[in-house]
Amino acid sequence: MNTVKVAAHIVGWMEDYAEKAGVGGFVVGVSGGIDSAVSSTLAARTGLPLTCVEMPIHQRKEQVTRAREHIDCLMAQYPNVKRVEVDLSGVFDGMIAALPGNPSASTFEMPLVNTRARLRMATLYYFAALSNLLVVGTGNKVEDFGIGFFTKYGDGGVDLSPIADLNKSEVYAVGQELGVIESIMKAPPTDGLWEDDRTDEDQIGASYPELEWAMEFDGDEAGISSRQKQVLEIYRRLNRANQHKMVPIPVCIIPPEMR
Repeated sequence: MNTVKVAAHIVGWMEDYAEKAGVGGFVVGVSGGIDSAVSSTLAARTGLPLTCVEMPIHQRKEQVTRAREHIDCLMAQYPNVKRVEVDLSGVFDGMIAALPGNPSASTFEMPLVNTRARLRMATLYYFAALSNLLVVGTGNKVEDFGIGFFTKYGDGGVDLSPIADLNKSEVYAVGQELGVIESIMKAPPTDGLWEDDRTDEDQIGASYPELEWAMEFDGDEAGISSRQKQVLEIYRRLNRANQHKMVPIPVCIIPPEMR
């Protein structure tokens, strides 16, 4: 992949989209991970106003540190970049307190994880509406179109997706070209929605290189290893289960004779 040309292509695409949409720039949530680092750097390169928003919710210190270091680097290079930090921990805790039942129980773990992502989405759209900006998505191809590894109406709620046609390995290659800081380049991928140190691979059961292989596999399964068969099963199971995230919202069409 020609990372120089790919980066320039995405930047030009973002500029064109913003112009056609009649908006003043972009807003992106910066998590301290590679996807948001690459997406925000590409947005910064457009020269349009960019608001980088940190939204910790009981976040692990190293994730917050990486996010801040990345934004510092962007602001040092691009005068169009500004930062905003909104600690949503209190909002999250207040929502839990208002919910019936016992939200701290293990059965509520996943709904509460997704709630974090949706609080962040609402925050990004607040800043977007405040300054006529577009919300930049940070999902890559495997997450968005392979296994649906995102929160519906959370990090999946965006206006444009600049890196959604790049596999994770390609995102890293573009990140290297863009000069993303080493701490982010070396950090194990994580969605940052948990209070522990679990990675994406811990949650999924397969690494991104394995998932990229599974996404492209179209050969004879008789000749693959037991691990490859396991990865294929993981990929296919998640792809089936998360189709509702990856296809348009179904609309019930009313027959003309009923109108």
